[in-house]
Amino acid sequence: MRTSWGSATDRGRVRRLNEDALLAQPPLFLVADGMGGHDAGDVASRVTVEEFSRLADRDGVTHDDVQAAFARAAARVRESVGAGRTAGTTVAGAAVAAGGAPYWLVFNVGDSRVYRLADGSLEQVSVDHSVVQELIDDGRLRPADAEWHPDRHVITRAVGTGPVPEADYWLIPAGSADRLLLCSDGLTQELDDDAIRYLLMDQPDPQAAAQILVQAAVEAGGRDNVTAVVVDLGDARAAGVDEATIERPVTPPLRGDGTEQ
Repeated sequence: MRTSWGSATDRGRVRRLNEDALLAQPPLFLVADGMGGHDAGDVASRVTVEEFSRLADRDGVTHDDVQAAFARAAARVRESVGAGRTAGTTVAGAAVAAGGAPYWLVFNVGDSRVYRLADGSLEQVSVDHSVVQELIDDGRLRPADAEWHPDRHVITRAVGTGPVPEADYWLIPAGSADRLLLCSDGLTQELDDDAIRYLLMDQPDPQAAAQILVQAAVEAGGRDNVTAVVVDLGDARAAGVDEATIERPVTPPLRGDGTEQ
């Protein structure tokens, strides 16, 4: 599986520190959103990326490889912040699955997300580990009301806040024209799915797509750190879809010249 990719991150307009971290080194791509403030959240996301980077430059990655990286990361986060302090990080990732067949191994802990754009449709592959998602799953909250719920930022799983986190895994076919998006919640709280789909399809280059997505989220409010990793498989080019087939959002998302940090 030959991949091409792009990445971008920004601290946003409100936060003084960027606690997000990312990894884009085949066969593994990952976004981590740290929690806990200065010298805590940024440390949690950084050391988690360092542990997962040990899986880079392989032909493929297994479930056991990823679970072992989660265990190492959780232990290092607890050691790094010291006694009496709490820090953690979400993780959303996708790796080329070991075994020869073209599959993605997708995994997540927390509310950072993995999306797949295929045949013009945007699908959220990962499922948020959050209070709001549990309320939606129980039928006690409508998805349309989630953005305004007072507990919308409360997550139920994280790396480093306890024992080895319980990650969710998906094994999905890797289509030759698919595009993956990995992002922190700073992106999804500012841009809805229509805007995300629009920008992923509008930008054929994955680096340009990542930069424009992050810039659009910052322009839309930038209330949190924003990180995006866009991955194409082989010659995948989302913008190759006939222009006439693209359903434009009623209000086009804000645009800008993003810069990778």
